[in-house]
Amino acid sequence: MLNIDEFEELVRTRRSIRHFRPDPVDEDLLHRLLDIAHWAPSGYNLQPTHMVLVTDTALKKRLHIACMKQAQILEAPAIVVFTGDKLVVENNLESAFQADRAIDAISAEYEKQLRGFIKLAFDQGPLGLGWFGKAFFVPLARLFTPIPSIPAVEKRYWLAKQVMLSSMIFMLAATAAGLSTVPMEGFDEDRVRKVLGIPSSHIVALVVPVGYAVDNSIRKSRLPVEKIIHKNGW
Repeated sequence: MLNIDEFEELVRTRRSIRHFRPDPVDEDLLHRLLDIAHWAPSGYNLQPTHMVLVTDTALKKRLHIACMKQAQILEAPAIVVFTGDKLVVENNLESAFQADRAIDAISAEYEKQLRGFIKLAFDQGPLGLGWFGKAFFVPLARLFTPIPSIPAVEKRYWLAKQVMLSSMIFMLAATAAGLSTVPMEGFDEDRVRKVLGIPSSHIVALVVPVGYAVDNSIRKSRLPVEKIIHKNGW
């Protein structure tokens, strides 16, 4: 297991790379990195993150256009597109509970409580219109009691948080494997979805080229940490 010094070095070493060598990346290694990313924390253990691995040259050319013709898409031997499933409760809830029960990771009482909260938080009602009521009720209720963000109202925001947890672990794992990555937000989501046949029920949150860097000596900087740490309040 990494100690804190080794982990700090790993995080400080990761760079966003602008240019990649054409050297191929072993597909078994790529699948291992994706499996590692799959173990990221997940709200309610629903696991909404999906990952589309793109290595086909023809597909990368089409993806290149959808990603504003950024060079990394064509240069990197592999691209990972991270998506979030808006229908995750319908698609994953029962399977997730079944898996937890199989390893005694959840009690019957906690499962009952979690089912109740998930229904309240995610249910959008008939025709998906139930979020209107939640959008009106939640700000009102917060005047009297603390209420967490409700995915039924802020589904895209909730999904983006979940996906980013997985994508960051993927990028750190790639660094540990001697690879380089760059998280890209500059893309036309609808075009990316069309190129890769991603269902409309998914958001496309991030595109991550992965491969071997042309230049590993790239430096990065950060503002003084004192500017962002607020002790016991802002």
